This record gives sequence, structure tokens and C-alpha cells, in this order.
Amino acid sequence: MTTACSTSEEASSEQSVKLKADESVPYIGFVLDTLEQERWYKDKELFEDQVQSLGGQVKTLAANGIDEVQLKQAQLLIEEGVDVLVVVPHNAEAAAKIVELAHQNDVTVISYDRLITNSDLDYYISFDNEKVGALQATEILKRVPKGNFAYIGGAETDNNALLFRKGAMSVLQPLIDKGDIKLVVDKYTDEWRPTIAEQNMVLALKETKNDIHAVVAANDGNAGGVINALTSVGLAGKVPVSGQDAELSGIKRIIAGTQTMTVYKPINVIATKAAKMAYDIAIGKQIKTDTTIDNNKVKVPTILLEPTTVTKETINSTVIKDGYLTEEEVYSK
Repeated sequence: MTTACSTSEEASSEQSVKLKADESVPYIGFVLDTLEQERWYKDKELFEDQVQSLGGQVKTLAANGIDEVQLKQAQLLIEEGVDVLVVVPHNAEAAAKIVELAHQNDVTVISYDRLITNSDLDYYISFDNEKVGALQATEILKRVPKGNFAYIGGAETDNNALLFRKGAMSVLQPLIDKGDIKLVVDKYTDEWRPTIAEQNMVLALKETKNDIHAVVAANDGNAGGVINALTSVGLAGKVPVSGQDAELSGIKRIIAGTQTMTVYKPINVIATKAAKMAYDIAIGKQIKTDTTIDNNKVKVPTILLEPTTVTKETINSTVIKDGYLTEEEVYSK
């Protein structure tokens, strides 16, 4: 991944000359947190294709989870003359510096999927992330309505992780108060790393003597780590585990019976909408939004999209029907 990013940066001077050749063409910068997770490749490809189909030019850079690199990449794109920056922040607060730098250069910023906090952010587009957490908890409760639950969240520096947990707890808390559920584990996962999720789950199993009946995991990567830990004590497939992102690995685990569900956030929808939004801003069009989200400094004009539960029974009617994954990919051994 580092090689890919270095290549992009080394080529930047040559590319910027080409991009500057026609300043009338809208130029969009797409700044990703990482390309180490499967789903972001799809966002990148769909976003770039949509910008280009609209007649714009686009460059994507990925920081692989390093705040300083992400800021430098944003600065590089601003210096190249982008009209709009679309940012997937690694750290919600640290990325406020990107917004500040962009505004100093009259560049509009759209926060993509994850909210940039404590900033004068221009726009935010994402899914209803509280609903994501609620969908996860609701589906797990269909399998296990009572017992000892574990919550394995995302990175605490990612605002979405806070929202996923808030949504899940909106469903779980009444049952916790009632005494039907005991939340024996409640941990965030540094950097969203599956290995850390696995370590947290291994520790939780030891502390509870394997007495955990269900796990709400914030995404498919974390779910994979949790399931590795469950496998080591013979509980994989016996303890329901949630996920999110409809990654191929997660879908395959659902088919195998070790993961219960995932939440599908149609990436083709968010990527193409964000690309159109950025292009329209670049050519001076007014943007219609659905609501506003408080990012601890301003109320950010926001577009929120609907997530969908995927279980073994609905794989064909969701991710395969939409062309997000193919039948061959999903069902191949």
C-alpha cells in the first residue's frame, strides 16, 4: 500500500501539469484514510468513474492511517488547484486542520462517510450510522434475546464508531436496564484493526470463562477478529456476531454460519452521490441536503443514506442484485 501511495505522490508533479492544462475542467481531490480495507477500493473506483463521466478530473490519495500524511496529501492537492476536497478522515478531530487549510485557499470540503469534527466543514455525506448500530443489535437479539453480550466497537477516534455504538445501545440499553442482558465487554478497537479486535475478544473470553452469548461487532473486519477468537475456544458458529460493510470475507462467513449478519451500505450510492455533489459544487451549483449534523463547532449540511441488513437469506436480493458482489465471488469455495 505504501508503494502505491508513493507512486501517486512521485507522479504528482507530472499529473498536476496535465491537470492545470485546462483550468475550466473541475478538479476533485479524494483523500482516503486507507486502502488497507477491502471496501475503500470500491469507493475509490466508483467515485473516480463518476467524476470522470461527468467531465471532471480527479486524483485519489490514501494516507494508510497516518494523520500527518493525510494532511500533507490534502495540502498537495490544494497546491495542485483542486476545486473541492472530499475527505475520509482518519481522525475526526485531526482532520479539522485539512478543513482550515482548504478554506484558506477557497477550497470546499466534503466529509465522506466519516464526519470531520470541530471544524467549519462545508458538507457531510454518509449513511445513518446510528441506524447501522441499531440494525446490528436488533438482528443479534433475534438470535439471542437474553444473556451476556460483548460490544466490540471501532476506533474511538472515528466519529462513526461513536454513532454505531450509540445506535446499538439504543436497542440494548432497555434490555440491560431490565436485566435481560449483561454487557460483559464494551471496548473500542484502535485503528479498526481486526487483530486488536481479536485480542480484545480473547481477553474477554478469558475473563468470562467463555461465558459470552452474543457479540455486536462494529464492522466485518472486527467480526473476523472476533470469530478467530471464538474459533480458538470452539464457539465459532455458536455465538451470533454482527458486522458491517458487506465485505466479501464477511459475506462468506455469513454463508459458512460463523457470522450472523452484516450491514450493507450501498457504496455505489454514496460514491456516485458524493462525486456528483463535488462536481456540482465545483461548477457553482446549489447543493440540496437532507438535514444538518452538529460537528461540535457548526451544524454541517448533510446527506444521510439508508443502510440495509444482510443475512444469509437476503444476500442474493441485496449485494448480488445490486452488483456489489457477484454470485461467483460469493459462492465460490
